[in-house]
Amino acid sequence: MTPRQEQGFTLVELLVAVAIIGIVAAIATPELLRARVAGNEASAIASLRAIHSSQATYASSCAHGGYAQSLDDLAIAPAGSAAFVSPDIAANGVVKSGYVLNVLPGTVSTVVATAATVCNTPSADAISTFFSEAHPVTVGSTGQRAFGMDQRGTIFQELSGATLTNVLTASATPVQ
Repeated sequence: MTPRQEQGFTLVELLVAVAIIGIVAAIATPELLRARVAGNEASAIASLRAIHSSQATYASSCAHGGYAQSLDDLAIAPAGSAAFVSPDIAANGVVKSGYVLNVLPGTVSTVVATAATVCNTPSADAISTFFSEAHPVTVGSTGQRAFGMDQRGTIFQELSGATLTNVLTASATPVQ
């Protein structure tokens, strides 16, 4: 009788390989989650910048120096032109990359132009100030910080993730 050769891996070798894969996964998973949160936060900041740019265009070309009171009003296209915001942020309360986006009246909501005189016939009058905010859908999972910006263009952050309002709290700090 001739001895036969066995091929393959032993159970111990397979267990060592599985243990190594488990250790690598345990190290990599938190980093992957942090990277996803950082990407979501960067997207929220970029969306606020896009809203600010849209508001500036709206005020200078359409609303006689006034600002829209909601994303819905910025999403209405004037005759023969494109909307002021992209379709992915075309309504208050829209979720984009784990953040909820809103545009609200600012601290001083003096009417600059009535809705009837604005080029895109919005649902509300154009006002003297606005406030835009982005807060995470789930704090710690989709994002850690909340962000806000008014007509001045400075982006503020709230490290707790609590939704910012047009009256910024003392804990809200400018994004560096």
